[in-house]
Amino acid sequence: MERLNDDAQWIVLMGFIVSFSFFFLAMILNQSTVVGQTTAEGVLEFPKNDIQDVRDVIIKSYALPDFDAVKADVKAIALSRKGAVIEYTKSPALPDDPHIYIDIHYNNGVTSYDETLALP
Repeated sequence: MERLNDDAQWIVLMGFIVSFSFFFLAMILNQSTVVGQTTAEGVLEFPKNDIQDVRDVIIKSYALPDFDAVKADVKAIALSRKGAVIEYTKSPALPDDPHIYIDIHYNNGVTSYDETLALP
């Protein structure tokens, strides 16, 4: 650049600065798009409706005399249709605590969910 005059050197230098700025901004925008996409995918992967459906069936069936048969059916249907492993246990009511506690475990390979229900 020794043969160029001072004005030409400034033009070339400003061209390099603008090019580097565009490259830097493109990298930042690319990374922000990736973060937004993975965040949205994480929200979509949480099976809220599936967990609510299983929870409703458990609540409706805990007082039935054939609780174990319903439990086996729920586990088989969840595994075959949704690919989810569901395990739940019912603890008996204690004399000083009238509640029945049900521990629910839900796992579909991506999401693991545990809850303890206290039912009257």
